[in-house]
Amino acid sequence: MDLVPALEEPLKKVLGPATAKVMAEHLGLHSVGDLLHHYPRRYEERGQLTHLADLPMDEHVTVVAQVADARLHTFASAKAPRGKGQRLEVTITDGSGRLQLVFFGHGVHKPHKELLPGTRAMFAGKVSLFNRRLQLAHPAYELLRGADDDAAEAVETWAGALIPIYPATAKLESWKIGKAIQTVLPSAQEAVDPLPESLREGRGLVPLPEALLKIHRPHTKADIADAHARLKWDEAFVLQVALARRRHADAQLPAVPRKPAPDGLLSAFDDRLPFTLTDGQQKVSKEIFDDLATDHPMHRLLQGEVGSGKTMVALRAMLAVVDAGGQAAMLAPTEVLAQQHHRSIVEMMGELAEGGMLGGSEHGTKVVLLTGSMGTAARRQAMLDLVTGEAGIVIGTHALIEDKVQFHDLGLVVVDEQHRFGVEQRDALRGKGKQPPHLLVMTATPIPRTVAMTVFGDLETSVLDQLPAGRSPIASHVVPAADKPHFLTRAWERVREEVENGHQAYVVCPRIGDEEEDSKKARKSAEDEAEKRPPLAVLDIADQLSKGPLSGLGVEVLHGRMHPDDKDAVMRRFAAGETHVLVATTVIEVGVNVPNATAMVIMDADRFGVSQLHQLRGRVGRGSAAGLCLLVSEMPEASPARQRLTAVASTLDGFELSRIDLEQRREGDVLGQAQSGARTSLRVLAVIEDEEIIAEARQEATAVVEADPELTRLPGLRTALDALLDEEREQYLEKG
Repeated sequence: MDLVPALEEPLKKVLGPATAKVMAEHLGLHSVGDLLHHYPRRYEERGQLTHLADLPMDEHVTVVAQVADARLHTFASAKAPRGKGQRLEVTITDGSGRLQLVFFGHGVHKPHKELLPGTRAMFAGKVSLFNRRLQLAHPAYELLRGADDDAAEAVETWAGALIPIYPATAKLESWKIGKAIQTVLPSAQEAVDPLPESLREGRGLVPLPEALLKIHRPHTKADIADAHARLKWDEAFVLQVALARRRHADAQLPAVPRKPAPDGLLSAFDDRLPFTLTDGQQKVSKEIFDDLATDHPMHRLLQGEVGSGKTMVALRAMLAVVDAGGQAAMLAPTEVLAQQHHRSIVEMMGELAEGGMLGGSEHGTKVVLLTGSMGTAARRQAMLDLVTGEAGIVIGTHALIEDKVQFHDLGLVVVDEQHRFGVEQRDALRGKGKQPPHLLVMTATPIPRTVAMTVFGDLETSVLDQLPAGRSPIASHVVPAADKPHFLTRAWERVREEVENGHQAYVVCPRIGDEEEDSKKARKSAEDEAEKRPPLAVLDIADQLSKGPLSGLGVEVLHGRMHPDDKDAVMRRFAAGETHVLVATTVIEVGVNVPNATAMVIMDADRFGVSQLHQLRGRVGRGSAAGLCLLVSEMPEASPARQRLTAVASTLDGFELSRIDLEQRREGDVLGQAQSGARTSLRVLAVIEDEEIIAEARQEATAVVEADPELTRLPGLRTALDALLDEEREQYLEKG
């Protein structure tokens, strides 16, 4: 019988079923190897205390602090009417701040005896707010003994020891995780090293077993630095090898080269353009056309600010492919956006979009729309046009990926707003070509270079950073509704002024407002009273505005749960200028183009992410008149939420904002949203700070894969790669 390698040993065998169950359910840890890779979030020095002043609300924290004061109160309550109810209030301090602990009922006896003034301990619990003061209710705690030993040496080690603080849960405190790790730490000796020896030695990195030992049981800060340097390289390198292998495999695939005919559809389209392309559009178009002309598939990411003219670049690429006898498909994340793209592309092409129809151009082709909610007849006709090749261009939603949809000769797939589609969905659509089609992925969310290398590392990148002529600047301001209510009154006056000047406005809310569970869903966290109420809703706000500050104006609503025909009708009326103010959810976030809309008011703006606010703001200022974006928030001025809004108001540079966004969020969120799976497996690698490591790892990985695509000479690397890809598959299936 084969012995299970030490790192694959299930935790229930090593730690017992109860602890293993909590680790699996709450931390996703199943084997000894998983636990060894559960790294400390930070380290406490016993002689120095945490910053109680910086505790995050509503999070599980572990703090090391000293008891300053402990008082037992008795009180009468329904359960103890004779004044026998007991509450223990303990104040702890760390020099930077004070924090209150409370224990009730039967839970007071043990802490009352143990938590005497002067005692040091580790405390773990969820931070909440009571009477405007931070507190931990019924925290778990572990006394830090050892200082009473007479030997000066013992005091020295006790005061100087680095205590690892692990990401923990209510069911399992940091120190219990620490004890479990000490149990399995000897197995670290058997960790197989994924880095090629030449790379490790060339960069002066410690071996993997040593890194694991140093990260969990450091004696000095230098130990922690050594461990981090090594483990960051592991994460960056294994991930880049996965991406390099994907690029390598893609480069081996055959594709039909697509070169536009000299006097074909593309030339006819360019001739009828009323403006010239920007230098940026021309440069990026050349990169795309060069890729399309090769006999292996293009894989390109096109990122450009909102309104930088990505759709124009993508449309010219689609026309080039149709010219060369192929078909092009554009995949959009929502029906509203698919309809919008279809409308604007048909408008831009004019009679060129009426191929085979009366009055259509001889060079023309047919442009069809395919979405899930279309009527059966229209859908059947669209699918027929695709399979016969009558339609050169199709624009659609996920409906395009369905098995039933067949193409005559699919040559190019354009994916809009990539972060909403996983790799697998891209592949499903690519599988519809007789040979793999070329792929162009577009995003208006500016992505810092390192994230592009990490998340979209299997794609080449083009950036459009110029705005076309005729786009107007957007002024953004924060409206502090709680501190200065008159600012909000002025905001509605500004909307009226825009409408009186012949323009239109958007009002965006985080929620629709017809949910039954609303009152229950109100968030319990309490950065402020504002957090306690449910987010503002489209239906309520539209009602208040049309009866109050915007009475007499044409106000309509748009949200995701409306029937697609109704959504389309609302968008058409707004685009035609029949509606003055559109109150909507984020369905308008991407791609909606109404040049006459000049003002946007975002309610509860603190409930949106930085890049989402930037996307939303890009809906105004699309014509010749300047845009105005007002970010309404009830958050207090000093709160992180308000600082985020101030950052958004202070710059229109999407790349700058995406850096701010990343620095404020954990990478996992960004990468997790960006693509399915293992991108969230980054534990010590910080995508923004570790730009150099990622860039170097990408170079090393490309060289390793070119020399040995199957990694036959690097068994340790293969093992690490299999683990990473397993995780990716698993997470994708969960999301599916």
